[in-house]
Amino acid sequence: MTLTTRDQRALILLGTGLLTVLVLRFGVYGDKQAAVVAASDSIPMAEKRLARVRQAAARVPGKQSLLKNLTAEAELREKGIIHAPTAQQAQAHLLETIRRVGKAEGIDVRGGEFPELRPLGDEYGEAAVSVNFDCRIEQIVNFLAALTKETELIATNQVRIASANPKEKSLSVRLTLGGVVPRHLVPVKRGLATF
Repeated sequence: MTLTTRDQRALILLGTGLLTVLVLRFGVYGDKQAAVVAASDSIPMAEKRLARVRQAAARVPGKQSLLKNLTAEAELREKGIIHAPTAQQAQAHLLETIRRVGKAEGIDVRGGEFPELRPLGDEYGEAAVSVNFDCRIEQIVNFLAALTKETELIATNQVRIASANPKEKSLSVRLTLGGVVPRHLVPVKRGLATF
């Protein structure tokens, strides 16, 4: 069997390649073994980290009790919010409360204008109702005092008092009262007005 020149060149290249690989593997790089790398954290560092985790875990029950107390306090404060499915029902409830308190004081509350609900901070809204009635001065004072005893968060926004009948000492009163409602009842304004 004779080798052609082509085969001879291929064998020479194969031998040279094999020799190069052997020299590089054992000669240049040698028989170096991978050095064992020590852990980057020492025992005291790990103990400190463990102590911090234990302290954080010890604070959890205290934070949970604080959250429970704050939640109970928030529920107590939010008892006065007028809860209604719609804005109109919240305003109707407010008008009903005004008429009930007025009737107890001998005041005939008439009418009822309902301005649009407006935001009251980030979490709440304000439902307002404007009413008109005639009464004597002591009746309006007693009416306003009785409104403060209501469980809902109701406040006067606007009071206009004019003399109705000087001989009977009666007054003509236009009163706007507002109550706190959840924010989701407040309509969201869209368009250019939001800028």
